[in-house]
Amino acid sequence: MNRSFAFVFMTSLALCGSQVCPAAEKKNPEANKLAREGAEAAKNQDWNKAVDLLKKATAMDHKYSDELSAVFQRRGYAAANEQRYGDAINDYEEALKLTPQEAPRIHEQRAAVEMKIQDYDKALADYSELIKLKPNEIKYVSYRAYIYELKNDLQNSMADNEKILKADPNNQDAKARKQRLEQKIAERTPLTPPPRTPTPSPAHSPAGKKKP
Repeated sequence: MNRSFAFVFMTSLALCGSQVCPAAEKKNPEANKLAREGAEAAKNQDWNKAVDLLKKATAMDHKYSDELSAVFQRRGYAAANEQRYGDAINDYEEALKLTPQEAPRIHEQRAAVEMKIQDYDKALADYSELIKLKPNEIKYVSYRAYIYELKNDLQNSMADNEKILKADPNNQDAKARKQRLEQKIAERTPLTPPPRTPTPSPAHSPAGKKKP
């Protein structure tokens, strides 16, 4: 998890102790109490406790869904580091349901885990979604071109690779991939057989001329 994400995460939790929660406390004190306890558990990296408490708080007041999503993402990251990849993917899916507005970051996190377990079909779907959301982000196109190449889908890999080279003609990875793809496509393309040699027609006697 990069530092910027960790900072944003802790800042969002800190809001519960400053501006957001005092106002909410009068409206829903029980939800606020649970959210505070969940934030404290998250600071101590007790992710399971934090998820449980924030789930309860969110059920009472949906305004805490952002905090719950952030905890799911942190727990997913921790699970991935511990090689519990299935748990990580499940947490990212829950986070995406809660905060679809954070789809680019969550898709990227989930795709990274899917690549680790070589689940290329799901990673391909995540990177395709990322490209829809951020079409000018070349790194996502590069990852997808790489996956297409792994799946031996040469035409789609070449199409993505051409997009990369159009945006960055000096991209060395794309240049190398293009050479590999061209070689593979050439090996796959059957040679065109030579044209058949015409069969000579038998000679005919001139019309009306009789043999002696």
